[in-house]
Amino acid sequence: MIRQATAQDEVQIRECAEKAYERYVQLIGRKPAPMVADFATQIADGYVFVAMDDQGRFQGFIIFHAEERHILLENVAVLPRAIGRGVGKELVNFCENTTRERGLDAVKLYTNVKMTENLSMYSKLGYAEVGRRTEDGFNRVYFEKVLT
Repeated sequence: MIRQATAQDEVQIRECAEKAYERYVQLIGRKPAPMVADFATQIADGYVFVAMDDQGRFQGFIIFHAEERHILLENVAVLPRAIGRGVGKELVNFCENTTRERGLDAVKLYTNVKMTENLSMYSKLGYAEVGRRTEDGFNRVYFEKVLT
């Protein structure tokens, strides 16, 4: 089940981000942007959704919001114990379905060039690489999936 996050979910969201991204700190040389996000504000703005299992246990989260004619998918993270169960794919599908429901044309996202698993995962999910650049000191790879 995927539902909108509430303020009570913030601790689990923060812990999930820490666990999901901690392996990249040494590779990147600092905490990736998703580890230091302002989750409280994003939750209050209605941008955060959480995935729960059939027992009501937190599994992961996704953060996205509308920009012009597309959705910007800012962050998707799954607890290590839930990896390989389709939770991440379910969250991305939820984002894509929301994009369609809102009448928007595409989902755009970026990931760090050193997060190689993400590069192949997004390609497998039908996202096309549309650029690479350095922003805020991070080497980012940009992807887009047109949903017309």
